[in-house]
Amino acid sequence: MRALEDDFDRPKEECGVVGFWTHPEMKAEVARMAFFSLYALQHRGQESAGMAVSDGNLVTMHKGMGLVSQVFDETAMTNLKGHFGIGHNRYSTTGDSHVRNAQPYHVSTLHGPLSVAHNGNVTNAAALRKALMERGVGLMSTSDTEVITQYLAAPVPFKDRTAPRWEQRLAQLLDVAEGAYSLVVMTRDCLYAMRDPLGMRPLCLGRLKNRDGKVMGWMVASESSALLTLGAKHLREVGPGEIIRIDKNGITTVKPPVAEKSTAMCIFEHVYFARPDSKIEGQTVQVVRQRMGTQLAKEAPAEADVVFGVPDSSLPSAMAYAEATGLPQTEGLIKNRYIGRTFIEPTQEMRENKVRLKFNALRENLEGKRVVMIDDSIVRGTTMYQLVRLVREAGKAKEVHVRIASPPINNPCYMGVDLASREHLMAAQMDVDAMCKAIGADSLAFLSPEGLHKAVRGDEPKPCGHCDACFTGNYPVDVSFFEESDAKRQFEL
Repeated sequence: MRALEDDFDRPKEECGVVGFWTHPEMKAEVARMAFFSLYALQHRGQESAGMAVSDGNLVTMHKGMGLVSQVFDETAMTNLKGHFGIGHNRYSTTGDSHVRNAQPYHVSTLHGPLSVAHNGNVTNAAALRKALMERGVGLMSTSDTEVITQYLAAPVPFKDRTAPRWEQRLAQLLDVAEGAYSLVVMTRDCLYAMRDPLGMRPLCLGRLKNRDGKVMGWMVASESSALLTLGAKHLREVGPGEIIRIDKNGITTVKPPVAEKSTAMCIFEHVYFARPDSKIEGQTVQVVRQRMGTQLAKEAPAEADVVFGVPDSSLPSAMAYAEATGLPQTEGLIKNRYIGRTFIEPTQEMRENKVRLKFNALRENLEGKRVVMIDDSIVRGTTMYQLVRLVREAGKAKEVHVRIASPPINNPCYMGVDLASREHLMAAQMDVDAMCKAIGADSLAFLSPEGLHKAVRGDEPKPCGHCDACFTGNYPVDVSFFEESDAKRQFEL
């Protein structure tokens, strides 16, 4: 039974990865550092967690289903010995929800141990899987991460088969693997980090120091918030298509990043996924979301008395919307932050009214008022319907005007974000007026795609491109295999 959080009408998080390399003489507790950095990335995946730690000779691993705090205890932490390692939080997009698909993946090779953790979705994984099996490689899971691991362990042979050539193997993977992925890879004596050539998934680099100010080592993480948790200095982001090696000699760029003009960073990182205190593309996510609210106020003002946001990712946009329109901001909904962590099955009656399990309306702030409710997105529309109903019935609001700080989601994502299939996406099935009627709002408006890009770019155009396929249908990679599968499923339904 998954946590109740999974039942809510939200885009499901991707995954979070971390990697560490510290000088052995510094005696750093790498497993403990990985634990707290994964804890900081818990919002990116709550299905499973794991880590692999090495002392240069022996790799120890621990992984399991559940939250970071449920998977790791003091016994597990004590057994994870070493001065470098990798960790992972998972939400399944490719592969079943099963412990066999939990990461990191680890195999023994002719050139020593190999451990891999991955965030994203390799869109041509089926073709790579078939190629591996044709070469006699057996696979034990349904995860594309195992495909990546085995491809690195058994690549198309090089002329010199006696050399490890991990750098060449990683570069070769970049050439053949399509889609979205950030990887942390651990070999016998070093740590590698890399992003897909389009830079669709985030990955950043930081430096670790001890209390005396001496450099302990370095770390990489999906978001800079994980660095901040450990007091690490945020150095920069790993570039799209870049491969870096971290070992006793420090940081080495094995393969430089590709030209930024051809990249396609997932724009939903700014809309919803990333923590507001994380820095992506050189700007804090909180600031970007505030610009979304300001732009939304320009495009879709409303005659109302108060503004409030649906906790939590919508709060920056709501604050900026209120400021731009001159309307007072208030708290309209209080969120129960722990209900998503229960694995106890609610009754059918409770399930049908699940929003009340997670939110309470503040009647004192809403009663008799025309309210603007800001949210970050609408997927299926089921939760928004219940939120509008809650604000009307429990909050006693006079009018409810819904404003969404992103465009309508018309298309599924095939690059590692678990959105609904097209037949379940509300905006793909009806226009805005019909959506407004279906959710029971007095009015409904979305931020335009142009407005979203303007908010993400800020005052100065940013060199990094963005993937907005869920809004526009303009996919940066070939997704015909998935679209054909969707069409077949709809036909069968």
